[in-house]
Amino acid sequence: MTRIIMHGCNGRMGQMIVEICAEDTETEIVAGVDTAKVHPYPFPVVTNIRDCEVQADVVIDFSTAGAVDQVLDYCMERKLPLVLCTTGLSEEQLAKTDAASRTIAVLKSANMSLGINTLFELLQKAAAALAPAGFDIEIVEKHHNQKLDAPSGTALALADVINGAMDGAYEYKYDRSKERRKRGSHEIGISAVRGGTIVGEHEIIFAGKDEVIEIKHTAYSRAVFGKGAVEAAKFLKGKEPGYYDMQNVVSSR
Repeated sequence: MTRIIMHGCNGRMGQMIVEICAEDTETEIVAGVDTAKVHPYPFPVVTNIRDCEVQADVVIDFSTAGAVDQVLDYCMERKLPLVLCTTGLSEEQLAKTDAASRTIAVLKSANMSLGINTLFELLQKAAAALAPAGFDIEIVEKHHNQKLDAPSGTALALADVINGAMDGAYEYKYDRSKERRKRGSHEIGISAVRGGTIVGEHEIIFAGKDEVIEIKHTAYSRAVFGKGAVEAAKFLKGKEPGYYDMQNVVSSR
């Protein structure tokens, strides 16, 4: 049994993770932390993680960037592994997270979906086989109309995986409207679509002479990210200090 402290338990993702754990016989939420209105949970909820005295195996954080420093301090003091899902961290916080990984196990990933992280492995193989054969590579990502950043962090992570497999030989092209020239052979085109309530869709296109291969991942619900966080918590229990990501979780399965 993996005992979890859910930091941000009243947020949308926090509530989802609580529901997932309620149906997972291998996990238990033993405490929650949130400053928002408390839901009637069957575990204690405090407004500050410093006040949490419950014994646990791992902390999952889905909160706000402003609360991450306290979470890191708490986990380091108690030698608790941390699944860090909160985004928008400052350079100072990223440096602190890196430093914390020398004391505790920290898992942070650009995308918590098991499917996306399996896709990373597939893309390494596809790029190694197709890019040398002259296939052009394009990435199209789609998200809801409230998303502020473009392209998505996941789209960039996908491009980085492909480029890494090719020893960094590719440059990223985000906009072709300002130039009039043929496509370069070492470009990865990245396009963003924003509309409606699309949770997340990423399509990678390998276009060669007379054939096209398309690899696509669609998230129909944010539950895929919650499920990934829970699987990450199981994986991180008892791990040695270090910086882990979802690729480690996928590889361990």
